[in-house]
Amino acid sequence: MSAKKKHSTKKRDEREKREATPTIRSSLRASFDPTRPMVVDAGDHAAKIRKAVRKAILNVEYEEQLSRLQSELVVWQDYVVANGKKVVILFEGRDAAGKGGCISRITDVLSARVCKVVALGAPTEAEKSQWYFQKYVQHLPSAGHIVLFDRSWYNRSGVERVMGFATPEQVEQFEREVNVFEQMLVDADTHVVKLWFDVSDEQQEMRFRGRLEREEKRWKLSPMDLFARSKWYDYSHARDLMFQNTSKTVPWSIVPADDKRVARLNAIQHILSTMDYEEVKKEDLKLPARQDKPHDYQEVDLHKIDPSTARVVPQVYTTRGLESRDEDDRSWQDIADVVTKKSKKHLKLSSDDKTAR
Repeated sequence: MSAKKKHSTKKRDEREKREATPTIRSSLRASFDPTRPMVVDAGDHAAKIRKAVRKAILNVEYEEQLSRLQSELVVWQDYVVANGKKVVILFEGRDAAGKGGCISRITDVLSARVCKVVALGAPTEAEKSQWYFQKYVQHLPSAGHIVLFDRSWYNRSGVERVMGFATPEQVEQFEREVNVFEQMLVDADTHVVKLWFDVSDEQQEMRFRGRLEREEKRWKLSPMDLFARSKWYDYSHARDLMFQNTSKTVPWSIVPADDKRVARLNAIQHILSTMDYEEVKKEDLKLPARQDKPHDYQEVDLHKIDPSTARVVPQVYTTRGLESRDEDDRSWQDIADVVTKKSKKHLKLSSDDKTAR
């Protein structure tokens, strides 16, 4: 049996096993029941643990570089706020190219009051009758704010062109006007970055299959996404025309995205490189002492409070419960300590390596 067939058979067996395993819902219509125990396969659980440990080790360098860039993003954000900058970043690319993952790594460390993500759905009938850019204009940033568009007005150059949602005349008009529209943004002191995440056919197919096989990711797929696979080269041609016709004011920046980790790092690094900024001096903050307890205040045990006013959520999960134990009854803390000691002995890290413990 070929390696590809073995992989396919293994995936099918895993899917059938998941479907046969009882879940925390008794039916599709049942509400979530946290008190019903999950049936856990010890072998499957152990395999997942080994996979998680391996992934953590393989991602050490990536996480280190991501942490450094995320720290710099905070410095950049402070500069944007302090200097009243307006920033618009467009994330475009094929389905499953990694746009959303990159956006998440950016917003993880930025203030939701400063940085907003805009992901608009298909236009309504009312929006179809409006000026094409109108529904996007209302989401543009004011001074001291950042807006990340998870897909943008370039839907017209891509999906609307390929799927026939816009006429050739409408697409041509858009690609004439968009350069003028973006020039208006630039003239209004808006910093605009346009990113195209480029993923190969093979990687997209693998990611689509992963989403089909994992229930928690299936929402990311739509019939339109799957149908787009049959239009691969139509989308390639549309992308080429878009690059050619819409780069007069703000050129496109292409992010190779077959490796999601590398794509995220390079995209964030590029975003930071497009603006001259500096660290903003901050006021020194000091944690004040806690208020003394007033003599007339009686402490309330929240576990014994009147349930008609408030109640503690069911403690289905506990710290002890998350300390999964191996066959020798060692906690994850015990295992982590052993691994740390062994890494010090076997990994040759330079003496000035700050990641060494």
